Amino acid sequence: MKFGAVPIKDALGATAVHSIRQGDLVLRKGTLIGDKEIVALAAAGVEEIVVARVEAGDVSEDQAAADIAAAIAGPDVRPDRAFTGRCNLFAETAGVLVVDKDTIDGLNRIDEAVTLATLQAFKPVVEGEMIATVKIIPFAVAAKARDEAVAVANKAKPVIRVAPYKLRKVGVVSTLLPGLSPKVIEKTLKITATRLAPAGAAIIAEKRVPHEQAALSRAIDELLKVGAELVIVFGASAIADRRDVIPAALEAVGGEIEHFGMPVDPGNLMMIGKARGQPVLGAPGCARSPKENGFDWVLMRLLAGLPVSRNDITGMGVGGLLIEIVTRPQPREEAQPEKGRCVAAVVLAAGRSTRMGAVNKLIAEIGGKPLVRIAAEQALASHAKPVIVVTGHERERVEAALKGLAVRIVHNPDYADGLGGSLRAGIAAVPKEADGAIICLGDMPQVSSVLIDKLIAAFDPERGALVVMPSIDGRRGNPVLWARRFFNDLMQIHGDIGARHLIGSYAEAVVEIPIADDAALIDVDTPESLSAVKAEIERA
Repeated sequence: MKFGAVPIKDALGATAVHSIRQGDLVLRKGTLIGDKEIVALAAAGVEEIVVARVEAGDVSEDQAAADIAAAIAGPDVRPDRAFTGRCNLFAETAGVLVVDKDTIDGLNRIDEAVTLATLQAFKPVVEGEMIATVKIIPFAVAAKARDEAVAVANKAKPVIRVAPYKLRKVGVVSTLLPGLSPKVIEKTLKITATRLAPAGAAIIAEKRVPHEQAALSRAIDELLKVGAELVIVFGASAIADRRDVIPAALEAVGGEIEHFGMPVDPGNLMMIGKARGQPVLGAPGCARSPKENGFDWVLMRLLAGLPVSRNDITGMGVGGLLIEIVTRPQPREEAQPEKGRCVAAVVLAAGRSTRMGAVNKLIAEIGGKPLVRIAAEQALASHAKPVIVVTGHERERVEAALKGLAVRIVHNPDYADGLGGSLRAGIAAVPKEADGAIICLGDMPQVSSVLIDKLIAAFDPERGALVVMPSIDGRRGNPVLWARRFFNDLMQIHGDIGARHLIGSYAEAVVEIPIADDAALIDVDTPESLSAVKAEIERA
């Protein structure tokens, strides 16, 4: 690939390396320069431009990224359309991410122009979650490097796959000792059911027996007989030795202990074994808590039908210190001064309203006011400060609808690429002093300042309330308040997938605020929904 500065007359057919803004001219990075662009450059007084030109033996960045992504994608992995030299890959089902680290390392060493990044190996993922990305650094790459990367991936197939969850039936035994409250067991069962839910698994039977070998052996045997594909034992007392009650009960029922203990904290005192071909887990005490611990790492793999060997367990030490996971206070952060929390509001108002036909829903009026103005006024009336509005499609009309309001307007020129670009633009504009941001939608005119303030009042990062959202009858909705520590994750979102996967990944950080009226959760997407919202507001 040729790269460098050339006179504009020699730039025909080349690609602009940098964006140029001069006078009325806006030439974006990556633009293929044609006759029209050369005339515009000359009119703007630009004499020289830095370009890249594909040579014989090269392939374009998008083609190379797409070819490599297709080669590494295994079962239940979908490559997206390549753009700007990047091709993202997404999970097509819920499950556990399985990657071939050696092959990925080798692929990344082929040529510095070719890069592949993935999420952490064995991470539980949800359908639609981005799990990997191929990025070609320059505008083109040698076909030889592309071909070698594809060959390496094809030889090792699959390089990246999602192991879908397979086990659905779980049996639970709780052992009893004097002083153990029944409320502890009930809470443990509820937390366990929540843990199993993303995998589509459920507790089919549970037993409570004295903390002694014979009673526990009978309980394990009975659960296996009723069809449990996995048995979890919560001991009233933690396992202290391979000869303790829980390991001894497993062996008495004909099972075997595969490994006891793990280099993950919390989660050290876990036992993994097998009986009659089914996995049996002796849960550590921390498994009674919803917070992430070593038990989660093993449980989700087993639910996906993935073997967990002694070598797997002993290899978890690096990264196994979970004391400062996202939902816990982080002592390295400076203490906040005694003051009210600062939460910004980001109103997304950049969409094209494709389902509304020729009408831009954000400009559509209810009670004489455009929808976007109603949303912005409610945000301004709340305790959120500042209020940032992200514009895109028909920005002049949207900005005119906001005239006179004390909002900060940020334009997203890439609004056609989906929600992710607007989210990135809005988050980037949040001031550094803000502890979090509440993401509001410009097409939800019934979200009131009262609701926004309720979310802000429930926001408490020090106590693990990092994501706050409204719900009605178990159905969650918008707006959603995010703690600052999630900003980097939000900035990585592309397309229209939204942030559902983040909410699923950090379920223990989510606080739901029940509301009585589901009207507040309605967004205007179609002419019919606009009419319905108008009627609802008029009745009120």
